[in-house]
Amino acid sequence: MRTVLLAGGTGGAKLAHGLQQVLPAGELTVVVNIADDLEWQGLPVSPDLDTILYTLAGLADPIQGWGVAGDTQTGMGMLERYGAETWFRVGDADLATHVHRSALMRGGASLTDATAALSQALGVPSRLLPVSDDPVRTVVETAGGDLAFQAYFVERRQQDAVTGLRFEGVERARPSAAALEALAQAQLVVIGPSNPLVSIGPILAVPGVRQAVENATGARIGVSGIVAGKAIRGPADRLLASLGHEPTARGVADMYRGLLDRFVIDEADAELASTIEALGMEVSVLPTVMRSDEDRVQLARAVVALA
Repeated sequence: MRTVLLAGGTGGAKLAHGLQQVLPAGELTVVVNIADDLEWQGLPVSPDLDTILYTLAGLADPIQGWGVAGDTQTGMGMLERYGAETWFRVGDADLATHVHRSALMRGGASLTDATAALSQALGVPSRLLPVSDDPVRTVVETAGGDLAFQAYFVERRQQDAVTGLRFEGVERARPSAAALEALAQAQLVVIGPSNPLVSIGPILAVPGVRQAVENATGARIGVSGIVAGKAIRGPADRLLASLGHEPTARGVADMYRGLLDRFVIDEADAELASTIEALGMEVSVLPTVMRSDEDRVQLARAVVALA
């Protein structure tokens, strides 16, 4: 079953890993958020792409949920000695990814091309696509001023009250031709359990992508990343509440109204099923919290079966 997953961050990476295990090799395409990207020490860093890349390659740190398992910090230690800012931590193996990506892109490769080269080198059988090769950056608006996303998320540890979000450059961004083609040919389109505001939101904001999902002829299924009113990881529940959305699985479903045929919620939210169905989509109640590799496989298998 040709499947396209829209994803960013650890929740999307976990479901991508499950789908990769239950689908035949080459049938999964993951379209990934790029609005978290940044330039660090002169190198292009793509946190969501890298998290999913390492997860699908079997290299991800299972405790942090990002970075490379067993990575060392010799490079960061040297940067500290030089007096460089080190609030954004990058392991040595992770650094190699950014160095090689930078070299590829300086040689004329697009972000899509560089991601394909990295995926191939690490033996990833699935296709990993940035939603666009053009820069899009999430800006977090707070009472104290605007923050770049990583400054809000990492340096300030998501402590600021958020009053708004904007995606700089998104109106000028061109969607990946490969992503649009994959969506048009997909037999299943899945919106993963990623933060609906800062992971899925920027993907859908790229001109043409939301329409491509709306026009997809395959089954369209979303999976809630909010369970019992809380995000499994990260600030999604707090962001939803501070920006006027209901911080529940129903609130997430409401953001995807018109895009989905079916929405998957956790057993802890079974009582919300009828109110979500009133939004115009069918609802399936499943165990959605992925604590183990087997949990990932079971959820992925169930989503594919629903299609």
